[in-house]
Amino acid sequence: MFNVGDKIVYPMHGAGTIVSIDEKNILGETESYYTLEMPGAVKVMVPTSKAEDIGVRSIIDKESAGKVFKILENDSTEMSMNWNKRYRDNMEKMKSGDIYEVADVVRNLSFKQKEKGLSTGEKKMLLNARQILVSELVLAEHASQDEVENLVDSTLLASFSENQHTDKAEGNVVKKFIPFDSTLD
Repeated sequence: MFNVGDKIVYPMHGAGTIVSIDEKNILGETESYYTLEMPGAVKVMVPTSKAEDIGVRSIIDKESAGKVFKILENDSTEMSMNWNKRYRDNMEKMKSGDIYEVADVVRNLSFKQKEKGLSTGEKKMLLNARQILVSELVLAEHASQDEVENLVDSTLLASFSENQHTDKAEGNVVKKFIPFDSTLD
């Protein structure tokens, strides 16, 4: 059970704050709902009785945030060469609501974007995964969104450079990480 003011994560949406707990009558059924304020001034209502079942959880602490950055510092994990399978695998990781799995998706897709580029679907997935990751880290680190985005980008750049990812088709070593820009399609 969560309380008003608690910082929580709603899988596939990111981290937010419970601003109220209200009784609502919907289709003749009265139920208690958490009203969450999410990034971008979005409000979401989640039935309190189903919150745990759908993966709502408390945000991570500062120590766990450090572990997230360790994941971003590691080399990418192996992903399927088949984009459809890779997309499904990454979607499962994101649906899990596990911040470490989301960090894995962000790192892997960021590296893949620099190495070979991403499909439109994977670009959208990377944007969504980054938003979920950043929203939780902002609350866990008590930092601004810009500070966290810069820290994520610099961590990925250092990791990418350290691991010297090579484009096997071209034989080129990619030496510069360019942060994902959602305005480019």
